[in-house]
Amino acid sequence: MPLHLTSRRQFITQFGAAVALSQVETSAAEVDDNLIAILNDTHIGAQHLVSAPIPTNLRNTVAYLLALPKRPAAVVINGDLALKDGKRGDYEHFARLIAPLRDAGVSLHLTMGNHDDRAMFYEVLKSERPESPAVESKHVGVVKLAGANLFLLDSLKATMVTQGLIGDTQMAWLTKLLDQHADKPALVFAHHNPRLGGDPLHFPGGLEDSETLWKAFAARKHIKAYIHGHIHHRDFYAHEGIHILNTPATSYVANKQTSTTGWTMARLSTSGGAFTTHTHIPEHAWNGVTVDLKWRS
Repeated sequence: MPLHLTSRRQFITQFGAAVALSQVETSAAEVDDNLIAILNDTHIGAQHLVSAPIPTNLRNTVAYLLALPKRPAAVVINGDLALKDGKRGDYEHFARLIAPLRDAGVSLHLTMGNHDDRAMFYEVLKSERPESPAVESKHVGVVKLAGANLFLLDSLKATMVTQGLIGDTQMAWLTKLLDQHADKPALVFAHHNPRLGGDPLHFPGGLEDSETLWKAFAARKHIKAYIHGHIHHRDFYAHEGIHILNTPATSYVANKQTSTTGWTMARLSTSGGAFTTHTHIPEHAWNGVTVDLKWRS
């Protein structure tokens, strides 16, 4: 996964079998080593007016991140970047909205969801295309931070197919990298929810190979959390001691009585994480609520 480096950060990018470590100094604002931002389900469309709610939500979230006293060590936008089926105009609009983060040197990382088209994504956001993919036909990466390693997966099975899939090749890549980087807590990001530990009503749209994935996770004690979107809601679960975080969509929700749009700020340490929800409606009950999670030993 191509990396957009910011000050005092170390990142890992996977080129075939080799791992390259980079450390770059830029003129960006000071960075908080232990803070990350989690966004997902931006669903930006070519036809959205500038003043429409969906692009406005993302624009306001970007403005919030840029106004922080210290920038996050990483910003992850966890899939469903495009509105419906990943058209060129969707990604062109999305690229304009995230440009302020790129221009400011913020470390920005993108994953694929079921409303994305990987080929068109690479065609528009050319800097995201790796010279040598770590996993053929998948957009993956690893980010090494002060208190944790972030493993970014590609759960896109096919555009407009609701279910997600990790697949054998990506699974092999993931387990190899997990074993090579067991020095810190591992947080795994993918767009799709696992069919584990949560609301059974959401299982049909989740990862088809959830059991295989969790079998690999359970044996590796440094894996502490799995973070997903896809459901356009907010939940905290756990399965076999591994936290499952369903983070809010920035775009829209199915039921405004039970959900709202927003993003998550996470402060990480070697022993746990504090996950704070921010909502686009300031008076919403979720806004500013922090959930403290302790990592399994």
